[in-house]
Amino acid sequence: MAESYRFTSTVYRWQERASDSWFFVDVPEGPSADIADRPRVPRGFGSVRVSATIGDTTWRTSIFPGGGRYALPLKRAVRDAEGIEEGETVEVRIETLE
Repeated sequence: MAESYRFTSTVYRWQERASDSWFFVDVPEGPSADIADRPRVPRGFGSVRVSATIGDTTWRTSIFPGGGRYALPLKRAVRDAEGIEEGETVEVRIETLE
């Protein structure tokens, strides 16, 4: 059953890579715990498929667990379309797809 969540989060660069294409926002602890508690078919790295929306841009991707939260990757096309920069706070809507 699909679940929908809305939250604000700050954009950050994944420090393990110097590439400018690895940017994320964290799903807050409450929604992350709710998503983690739902039964689903196991996927690589514990990922969960979602539809994500920021501004006028909607895309399908996966969120990845780590540190008690899920991380939502922001690909360059999304950042460019919405004018998103590192350190900005963005409003996010995600809907689980599984």
